[in-house]
Amino acid sequence: MTQHDYRFLRACRREPVDKTPVWFMRQAGRYMPEYRAIRTNNTLLDICAQPELAAEVTLQPVNALDIDAAIIFADILLPLVPMGIQLRFAKGEGPVIDNPVRTAADVDALKVLDPEEATPTTLEAISIVSRELEGKMPLIGFAGGPFTVASYMIEGGSSRNYLHMKGLMYGEPEVWDRLMTKLSDMTARYLLGQIRAGAAAVQIFDSWAGALSPHDYRQRVMPYVQQIVDAIKPTGVPTIVFGTSTAGLLSTYSELGTDVVGADWRIDLDTAWDLIGPDRAIQGNLDPALLFGPREELDQQVQRILGEASGRPGHIFNLGHGILPETPVDNVRFVAERVHELTAK
Repeated sequence: MTQHDYRFLRACRREPVDKTPVWFMRQAGRYMPEYRAIRTNNTLLDICAQPELAAEVTLQPVNALDIDAAIIFADILLPLVPMGIQLRFAKGEGPVIDNPVRTAADVDALKVLDPEEATPTTLEAISIVSRELEGKMPLIGFAGGPFTVASYMIEGGSSRNYLHMKGLMYGEPEVWDRLMTKLSDMTARYLLGQIRAGAAAVQIFDSWAGALSPHDYRQRVMPYVQQIVDAIKPTGVPTIVFGTSTAGLLSTYSELGTDVVGADWRIDLDTAWDLIGPDRAIQGNLDPALLFGPREELDQQVQRILGEASGRPGHIFNLGHGILPETPVDNVRFVAERVHELTAK
């Protein structure tokens, strides 16, 4: 099979497919016993620093599940380390940044490097996986959206209210602009590097953009995401944008011109597609918690989402966010197989 004919890439272009393509955000990770075995002796950063190991983890769900795309195993915060950020992952807390960015001097000190210098191990892992998957399925590369990455940088980790970040965004707009400009430049370079290394599509995880009003997203974030999308467009590689709690942003997302817009589970898929518009493909949108539920309920919900898609070209089946830890692997496998079974032409 040539790259052009991959089911997933055809759906990104809203072309007819023989079955609805399926992949899962966080499909490589903590719910898989093969991954947990590797984690007994390696931290997340250890895995990302070893291209062969990152490639192995990327391929684990490819071997275990009936999916139509792989996504490189990495973390959206990896490019921050070469920028000068002190990043660690605390057990039970997630990412922690020991030198948060909160002043003009902090922003000015951030370095923007080409990905071959900044993140060579991730690019090498992409090269390994893309060679391994040739003729089987495409590999998705990804990066965090500038707002989401900035939220970690400014807050020093995860946040519920984003008070430090919104304080900078509203109170020091010139500093905010300098930070977002650097992040959009870094992100565009990073994604272009992934494409050169073999990524056949890229996703921008604008994960926490739902913390903003549509007005603030449009004024203070969207121009920087647009710079990233515009930088990728000449490559012809499909782009996906995704965030959580973004029902109020979907019509704005569609204006970015990405090929695909992801929807979370807080909105019906057909309503989301109406907001995105018929000229965009849609990705989504099963609640990840349903993967813990009874098989009968899971089956009904899969059928409901497929019914909302109504067979229109351009639907990529996915979750409304990433697979949760401890998710039963058999249920993930069931969903992928059931989607293919129900949509086979």
